[in-house]
Amino acid sequence: MMNKNLILLLCVIVSYLLGNISPSILIGKAYGIDIKKEGSGNAGTTNALRVLGKKAAAATLIIDIAKGAASVLIGKFAENYYVQQGDSSFTVIFPMACMIAVVFGHIWPVFFGFRGGKGVATAFGAVVTFSPLLGCSLLGIVIVVVLITRRVSAGSVCAAVAAPLLTYFIYPEAIWGVILLALIVVIKHRANIKRLLKGEEPKLSFSKK
Repeated sequence: MMNKNLILLLCVIVSYLLGNISPSILIGKAYGIDIKKEGSGNAGTTNALRVLGKKAAAATLIIDIAKGAASVLIGKFAENYYVQQGDSSFTVIFPMACMIAVVFGHIWPVFFGFRGGKGVATAFGAVVTFSPLLGCSLLGIVIVVVLITRRVSAGSVCAAVAAPLLTYFIYPEAIWGVILLALIVVIKHRANIKRLLKGEEPKLSFSKK
């Protein structure tokens, strides 16, 4: 049987590198635009929509979600291997570690000067793959809040705040990992939170190309 700690480390490294794939930055470069210097400066879907347009934003969203999902699938594959060998001591640890690693890779990508997005779409892709019920519940919160406020940041923060509580009831084994992810998302949105409190956060617009 392969060494669990080594395999866990490899899974984490691969997941982190997956997180480094930043579609908004790469698409922006194809357009001759440095998205980190435009709009909010964030390499995520919302800023891609504002700066690059709907098609670029859609591609960014899909790829960011997909890499989050892929990282958890890697973790689940490793987890299932050891379970089949009769070793369940690392149950949940593999996919949860991969989930955290891919979000870290998205937010702090080594290939782009450790300046990435805020991790929401990637975290969603990871969470919905880890626990479809939890992921869909959080997505519901985002959709409702965004429809009411027309501010993606408000939906993201509300979902992050609700995530630990929902996890406690839906998938309690993952509570500490989800708390860490929620804290990261909230911290990355601290500037947005300040603007929301002041009523200065820009509303989402679909008038772009």
